[in-house]
Amino acid sequence: MAVITQYVVQHKGVDKLVTTNKKEADQYDKMLEVADNISLYLQAKGVDLDESVSEELSILMAKNKDSLGKILRGTSVDKLLEQESADVVEMKKA
Repeated sequence: MAVITQYVVQHKGVDKLVTTNKKEADQYDKMLEVADNISLYLQAKGVDLDESVSEELSILMAKNKDSLGKILRGTSVDKLLEQESADVVEMKKA
């Protein structure tokens, strides 16, 4: 019989990630914390979004914080997407 250690990352009572890699779990947990802070910041600045849209947007921003930093420093979106060969994300209207 094998013993397997699993790390479970929960967010608002929901299992978001189950992994055997502690570093991966810690990174994902940190990303969720950043996303929560982004969501709170947007709310504090008067941005009124549906909760699910706010969560989705905040997680997207947290996952792509390095790219957003480049955009804030003046890199064009076209150049950035070309460099990343990124998928274009379409936001749903609430």
